Amino acid sequence: MRLRIITIGKLKDAALASSCQTYVERSRRFLPIELIACRDAAAQWSRARDDDGPNVLLDERGQQLTTTALASWFEGWRDHGVRTVDLLIGDAHGFSDADRRAADRVLALSRLTLPHRLVQLLLCEQLYRVGTVLAGHPYHHA
Repeated sequence: MRLRIITIGKLKDAALASSCQTYVERSRRFLPIELIACRDAAAQWSRARDDDGPNVLLDERGQQLTTTALASWFEGWRDHGVRTVDLLIGDAHGFSDADRRAADRVLALSRLTLPHRLVQLLLCEQLYRVGTVLAGHPYHHA
């Protein structure tokens, strides 16, 4: 299964971009992650609809999960033959009610309002952890 993190705009902070890339590289053997930057929300949704897999919006109004519960989402998709999961991170204005209704799932990393650039790093790290859980590596909170 391939994961695509689809954002609006590229990370301009070199340290954050480097940290994201570290998790993308570490994740490759478990769950390959592709980072895709789009110029605007219309392009973002267009890219997300390129494939028939689920679309997950990152939004503070979404469902909050533990890492193992998030791994269960991906395990279910993997076991049902899903090839691609798209994870969308909005711009500074977030997503509309219509966007949230159009998504297959809405995930909150926190109830706190987080900058979208930080969300990208947190998501990369959590997807790496999800990959290790699915691969059967010991998880320190299990």
